[in-house]
Amino acid sequence: MKATRRDFLKTSGVLLVGFRALRAQGPLQGSPPLNQLDSWIAIAADGSITAYSGKEELGQGISTAQQQLVAEELSVPFNRVKLIYCDTALTPDQAHTSGSQSHPANFNSDNLAQAGATAREALFRMASQKLGVPVDRLTASDGVISSGSQRVTYGQLVEGKKFSLALDPKAKRKSPSQWTVLGKPIPRPDIPDLVTGKFEFVHNVRLPGMLHGRVVRPPSVGATVASVDESSVTGMPGVVKVVVKKNFIGVVAEKPWQALQAAGKLKVTWNPGPPLPDQATFHDSLRKLPARDALMVDSGDVDAKLSGAATVMKATYLHPYQMHGSMGSSCAVADVQGDRATIYSATQAVWYQKSTSAMILGLKPENVHVIFRRGSGCYGVNGADTVTYDAAILSQAVGKPVRVQLTRKDEMAFENYGPAYVIDQRAAVDAQGNIVSWDHESWSPGLGNRPGTNRPGNIITGSLLGFPPADFAPRSAGPAPARVNNNSNGVPSYFAAVTGVVQSGRVLTHAVESRFWTGPLRSPARLQNTFAHESFMDELAARVKADPVEYRLRHLRDARLKEVLSAAARTANWETRPSPKPGNRRTGIAPGRGAASVLYEGDNGYTALVAEIEVNQDTGKIVVKRLVAASDVGPISNPDGLRNQVEGGALQGLSRCLGEEVTWDHEKVTSVDWRTYHSLPMGFEVPKVEAVLINRTEGEVMGAGETSITLVAAAIANAIFDATGARIRQVPFTAERIKAALAARA
Repeated sequence: MKATRRDFLKTSGVLLVGFRALRAQGPLQGSPPLNQLDSWIAIAADGSITAYSGKEELGQGISTAQQQLVAEELSVPFNRVKLIYCDTALTPDQAHTSGSQSHPANFNSDNLAQAGATAREALFRMASQKLGVPVDRLTASDGVISSGSQRVTYGQLVEGKKFSLALDPKAKRKSPSQWTVLGKPIPRPDIPDLVTGKFEFVHNVRLPGMLHGRVVRPPSVGATVASVDESSVTGMPGVVKVVVKKNFIGVVAEKPWQALQAAGKLKVTWNPGPPLPDQATFHDSLRKLPARDALMVDSGDVDAKLSGAATVMKATYLHPYQMHGSMGSSCAVADVQGDRATIYSATQAVWYQKSTSAMILGLKPENVHVIFRRGSGCYGVNGADTVTYDAAILSQAVGKPVRVQLTRKDEMAFENYGPAYVIDQRAAVDAQGNIVSWDHESWSPGLGNRPGTNRPGNIITGSLLGFPPADFAPRSAGPAPARVNNNSNGVPSYFAAVTGVVQSGRVLTHAVESRFWTGPLRSPARLQNTFAHESFMDELAARVKADPVEYRLRHLRDARLKEVLSAAARTANWETRPSPKPGNRRTGIAPGRGAASVLYEGDNGYTALVAEIEVNQDTGKIVVKRLVAASDVGPISNPDGLRNQVEGGALQGLSRCLGEEVTWDHEKVTSVDWRTYHSLPMGFEVPKVEAVLINRTEGEVMGAGETSITLVAAAIANAIFDATGARIRQVPFTAERIKAALAARA
């Protein structure tokens, strides 16, 4: 780690390919510039190939796909490529690893794959000169370019020299018909170490002289420090230092247990924060708060259409705060020595972590080195960033490396939750059962977010250190934009403004201020909005006595979205009929099926899902028997990887719709462990999950990781209605809520 990448390259002959990617923000100081030759691919004198990526592996298998990209374009076997990702001293700045955009970013134009194509064509030109053979008579295989008996290796072509070579946007990528590495179900190379315990997570990082830290979080939301009695831990074994910086408190000790004991014994007097809203009336209270309004779509005739309609349907859907609930609590290791810092973190954005850590430490960004090490999973903003700040502040205070691992309670009570939602839907239907107008209005609370380039106050530790979160200023909605940006899926798929045929529509959103930290959680806002849209679509179909799949197809115009919906229904042997299922008893076990579909973010993955369930109408218990998810995300680079994404997302969606909900009293969060926060329990009866993959070999790759999870709640709710005639409109679908819905059914 002491040698710079430039020093390494000087001593190991390489061909380097680099280019400038188009991004909203430029690279931070100290990051390898995107327009330099050594940004993306290095071929050493021995022919070994190293790829450098700014998109990290978070456990979903993206590193395997990235290696496949490079191996394919350079015509070498998969195992000939080594991938280094997300180290601010070595790799290009590709901003966050988020939104299922890692593979699209590196597959589509001006990216890692295009760098591979540029390198391949450059090697062919070099080989042509060296062998005296026209380029069109050369072939490449396993790092060797040949023509008849003449051959030369990539390493021999490089000969220890440097090449000034930028991205060639005209370098021809290989077509799917030529693929030998891409498109194949190559196993993930990290799995053997993961299952045998050899893999080094950030939790396993150990540095010479490393100490251990624990944080002392406020006992209630919004509490501030009045005083700290450091003498209360004087003489405790191993205690090195009590660190107090504004409202941040931490303890450093020689061993983890010593730090934990001292943090628990330290006497702190707190000024309490204002009381929290009553959870029972929380959703109603959101409507009364000052809001930042946005009008996403407005055809201008919705009120007239609704007032003149013979039939108007309306419904309200509720979604709770939910947490990431990573199985292992977040951890980081920091070594802050004088004016320099080296940080090992599971952050999703090493460059933003670099800039914001520099802010909280008072250092220059170029003197902060952030190295990604995989954590225990994230799918958004869990505790990875905040524990990184914890470790950095404590390390700076003692001048030695410090490792911090959050307690389960600290992780769950102070992470950035996925936001709650209240969504009102109204629609007018004509005499033929067609939707003629649709009105959507939503309220959602927010506070903080990702730290970004300059917002350490967007998460709890930065806020305790005195940095403010992103500004929240209420404002009235302006006119609807000419072109819909549907990256929240706030606009239903059935609107003509996106993928449907309904001409009259309005979508008005209200962002209100939250008392809890919020941020991205897998399918942020998309899941909540789609739950409401696809549940309401089912209610409309039931009202006009139409088959739910046929009714959706009738109101869609996008051929690819219609295809995934038809494929999921066909694979699930969908029985064409209206819901609820005729003949089902109103007691005992009742079977049902439900469907849902969406084009994620309006342009980022087509998916549809059919759920088959059984409802015990006496107990309110749901058993999910089968999930069928159809997916179209363009060319498939690794079918096993895509299938894992679809199946894993579906199962996480089950957890979120059946049990997960953040709870609180008037002072604090009360869902702080696995007894009080209800993810899928051990022994859960896992349903059969089937992924139907539609491989569109031409065109751009789309994101896959957040598609199937977006549909599960709606499909399950629709299946409950099909089974029982009871409509449930609030997540999670607890037994108590199911029984209440059953009691209220017509």
